[in-house]
Amino acid sequence: MTLNTGRTIPSLGLGLWKVPQEETAGLILQAAKTGYRHFDSASDYGNEADAGRGLQSVIQSGIATRDDLWVTSKLWNTDHRPEHVLPALKKSLHDLRLDYLDLYMIHFPISLKYVSPEKRYPAGWVHDPDAAHPQMEEDPVPIRETWQAMEELVHAGLVGNLGVCNFGVSLLRDLKASARIPPAVLQVELHPYLTQEKLLRYCQESGIAVTAFSPLGAQSYFSLNMARTEESVLETEVIRRISTRLQRTPGQVVLRWARQRGTAVIPKTTKPERLTENFGIFDFELTTEEMSAISSLNRNRRFNDPGDFCEAAFNTFFPIYE
Repeated sequence: MTLNTGRTIPSLGLGLWKVPQEETAGLILQAAKTGYRHFDSASDYGNEADAGRGLQSVIQSGIATRDDLWVTSKLWNTDHRPEHVLPALKKSLHDLRLDYLDLYMIHFPISLKYVSPEKRYPAGWVHDPDAAHPQMEEDPVPIRETWQAMEELVHAGLVGNLGVCNFGVSLLRDLKASARIPPAVLQVELHPYLTQEKLLRYCQESGIAVTAFSPLGAQSYFSLNMARTEESVLETEVIRRISTRLQRTPGQVVLRWARQRGTAVIPKTTKPERLTENFGIFDFELTTEEMSAISSLNRNRRFNDPGDFCEAAFNTFFPIYE
């Protein structure tokens, strides 16, 4: 996928959210052997140091050069003040054993009180986990100020492209109005139960590439009690029927739907066989009727919603999408 900066991003990547630290380095090496070149990380995932060992192994073993790879990381909520942006990036670069990032993103439009890495890293969501009633502590920072500090990272040659996660159209419009470097990528939750047609169309018309996280829907949320087993899009009759016709797995069908919509996808897995399965989505196509049938599954069901999980997990009501 070609970005508004002229750079190209691989349309399939490996998401590293929820990958255990002890499995991360080996998983990245195995993924690179399978053909993956796009790795989606974040300081909040708590495994960037392990990802760095994996990336180093990929490069040192000759599987790929640094220029062959696309590595994304994200600025955490507690580092939105301009003076914290560069140190946060440098910490990620150090852990990832890299000199630059291909893409650096604002993780959430949520600005929380700063936590130094010496005190706790990753900082997490609550300011003081040891408090009698631990909560998130907001420290409002205009997105424009954070973005301007991120633009300086591009000028310094530390970051190739900038992006945002979990933004809607209104925030994107506001950001573009003041940005010297417009966002190149938006990363949001997208799957057949949350198709976000208007957001996707806006980005396509505005030259902003879109990456879908949780592209398989509920699968990543069962273990967190944030989704019910009956909410698996992979078990729907529509997906099963198309899967049977194509002799492809339900997961491949859903990932192919996402690709044909023009989005990049970053499915997460820790299983070698799933790495291979997810990579096999480029040698078949869905019909127009099948694309429409899958899109018609939309329920506007968002599994990753701070307006829900922040109150349940962190004693703080913090909606961002309404």
